[in-house]
Amino acid sequence: MMYSIKMRSSKGGPHEEGGKHISGAERILREDEIEEELINVYRRAITHERGKPDFINLKIEKIDEEDIIYKKRLNINEHHVESKEDGLDLAKELLMDNAVSEESAEMAIQNLQDLEESMHGAMLIDKDTGDRIDNKGIKGVRVTGIASADITEYQESLKNDGREGLHLEEALILASKIASCKGIVAELCWSDDPSYVIGYVGTKDNYERIPILKDEGNPIGGRAFFVDTNQLNDDYTLDDLIDYLENQIVLIE
Repeated sequence: MMYSIKMRSSKGGPHEEGGKHISGAERILREDEIEEELINVYRRAITHERGKPDFINLKIEKIDEEDIIYKKRLNINEHHVESKEDGLDLAKELLMDNAVSEESAEMAIQNLQDLEESMHGAMLIDKDTGDRIDNKGIKGVRVTGIASADITEYQESLKNDGREGLHLEEALILASKIASCKGIVAELCWSDDPSYVIGYVGTKDNYERIPILKDEGNPIGGRAFFVDTNQLNDDYTLDDLIDYLENQIVLIE
């Protein structure tokens, strides 16, 4: 029997009432794994660098195992750059190497840099034109229903590498689900954690980790998914793509 655990924490009230996002986490676990991981996500909520929350929501739901699908974990490629500008140039090159037009890559980077507050989810960008094709504003498309197929991998990454390992493991798991989505050719992301300047480009096969994509101390982050609209039709619509990202339960092996 499997269960979904979701944690969201904020300051100034719940997110839907205007509270400031502090942290979030999601796990998909067997019943005997729940108790230990509840402690871990609670500790994460109250020790996050974005501040101490005054609202923490914990949700536990039973999952029908027939609804779960399994997808592969992306390969990790580590890159080295000396500055944010070099990192953004590399991100643009990697996107262009993965079917994203130069115009679309440049527009997405600029859109993320122009954010006045962090995206709650992701913006969907036409890979050819650079136009945003979702209508969700700052909320964006939030990817949920995602976890490692083996919770011990997450626990070991946290134990051995601390917060750095946590960032990498969770970003890799998320990017792996996004890469498995039909119609998405690439992803660009950097964190809203002020001290975490690492970001990545996700492709169909690789997690391209870039050590600097924003200025240290910047509390604004976001992500963009690049969509091949030629793959959308009457049988597979934009709504179907969004439904997969937001609702399909995927475990990454």
